Amino acid sequence: MKFLLDFAPALLFFGAYFLSDIYVATALLIGSLFAVVAVYRLWKREWHKAHLATALIAAVLGGLTIYIHDPAFIKLKPTAVYAVFALALLTSHVIGERVLLQRLPQKTFVLPERVWRKVNLVWAAFFTGCALLNLYVAGNYDEATWVRFKTFGFTALTFVFLLAHIPFLQRYLPQD
Repeated sequence: MKFLLDFAPALLFFGAYFLSDIYVATALLIGSLFAVVAVYRLWKREWHKAHLATALIAAVLGGLTIYIHDPAFIKLKPTAVYAVFALALLTSHVIGERVLLQRLPQKTFVLPERVWRKVNLVWAAFFTGCALLNLYVAGNYDEATWVRFKTFGFTALTFVFLLAHIPFLQRYLPQD
């Protein structure tokens, strides 16, 4: 359920782009991201900070895209979101007692501090790479290719990246 909630705005953006244009898709993206924030707030009774940050970045850059009528701004949204995530992860190494990933509520992993730090750094590097990759695709390919890559390419990259963690984190999974 959560995956569908998280992925819905990207799918709506993709569909609206191919049924209409980048401006309609951008408006739908902004609205759907704030809808996800509201649904999560009602469902979990707390603010999902990553969803809220993504919605705010989309509102600013998407708003500029619609107002100025230039798709360059919405193409920067993934880079801005990934850069914010990378910066938050990196900053957590010097601010606070635990790194950001260690602070997230979860029940699956019980990792030693040094492993949390490594995983946190690897995720920061991954998000930095995604931010740079988005700039490359947005700047070197046509808009339709960028929309496809933004919707499905980053999802596939994230899934493969998660799978790549399995061999390294397997020994820390609970043995039932």
